[in-house]
Amino acid sequence: MNVRVTVYSRPDCHLCDVAKAAIAASGVDVTLREVNIDDDPALRRRYTNDIPVIEIDGVEAFRHRVDAKAFREYVEGRGRGRSPLAAEACVPCRGGVPPMRGEQLRAVASELGNGWRVVDEHHLEKEFRFPDFAEGLSFTNAIGAIAEREGHHPDIHLAWGKVGVKIWTHKIDGLTRSDFVLAAKIDQILPAS
Repeated sequence: MNVRVTVYSRPDCHLCDVAKAAIAASGVDVTLREVNIDDDPALRRRYTNDIPVIEIDGVEAFRHRVDAKAFREYVEGRGRGRSPLAAEACVPCRGGVPPMRGEQLRAVASELGNGWRVVDEHHLEKEFRFPDFAEGLSFTNAIGAIAEREGHHPDIHLAWGKVGVKIWTHKIDGLTRSDFVLAAKIDQILPAS
């Protein structure tokens, strides 16, 4: 099966070169099209420095980073309810950028799904239920490990039988794509339903 892949990139972009090499190493039969965002002002505004952006069959699947295994697993597992956001890495916010709002925010939220709520265009929240305190604590510790690895830390509320998670980028007091990436990674801790 041949997969149509579009890579939105820039010349002399190291991450773009790494992503293209990962796609080639994945073993997936692809038809690759590369688009230089600097050639199109609308694409430059849309993606700014959030490159590479990798679309698979017309759907954004990865942003910033992808490795060969994640690419192959995404192609093989499309439609199984796992968000491709989970394959991305959280990108540290340097400040000075506006939080996501409006249509941009709704578009990324639709990529995430899985019961996460966008509250007042400010933060994400979700409550996870467990049969006892010990399983909730184990889940909380797994979230902590992801947060440390990604350098992006949510607010977590642990109580008997439930764990509440609230995510936003504190530096800009609002939402960035990395908040959705972290939420998708947290969802992957639980088995697929």
